[in-house]
Amino acid sequence: MKTAIIFDCEFLCLEGSQRRFWCAAHDPDPVIAQIGAVRLGLEGDFPLLATHRNYICPIDRHGRRYGIDPFFTALTGITQDTIDAEAVPLQEALSGFDRFSEGVQCWSWGKDELNMVAISCYVAGIQPPIPADRFDNAVKLLLAAGMPVEDLARTPSNKLADYYGVEHPPLRGHDALDDALSVSYTLQYLLRAGKLRPETLAPAV
Repeated sequence: MKTAIIFDCEFLCLEGSQRRFWCAAHDPDPVIAQIGAVRLGLEGDFPLLATHRNYICPIDRHGRRYGIDPFFTALTGITQDTIDAEAVPLQEALSGFDRFSEGVQCWSWGKDELNMVAISCYVAGIQPPIPADRFDNAVKLLLAAGMPVEDLARTPSNKLADYYGVEHPPLRGHDALDDALSVSYTLQYLLRAGKLRPETLAPAV
């Protein structure tokens, strides 16, 4: 079956990091601590075929482990205990994501690959294992489906399924897998309604 990958990342922040563009002296580099992904079928009833979640041990430019700030825990639900117990090195997490994606197009709400691959790999001093052309911005898909630009600008990924009135299990905002699921449920709905063409998610290479 033809498929596409919908993914999301959670990357380190302190309170106010976003409005400071992570530029304050005490802000961490915005390296990832969690990857969530969904494999969406592009044929038949457009099923959600599988999910994937990894926690990553975030390190700074000198190879030291970042601590998890309480603000980040309140935002994402990711605790220091979770990182200590379940996190893997960045290279291992990206290799796992690459295997899960099976070489197909990967979509995120925005450009999460810039944090997942470009920034995180640069800070960790490793070669990016996945090329940039494997990624694209899912906002393009909603534009193609007719979502107004002003609504796109004010609708985060975790509110997208609710925007379309799509019924779904409870989801936690700022959990990478749940945010990826919110986008996936929305794309599934639009595909089933004929408002989005499957080939739009799987461009020819």
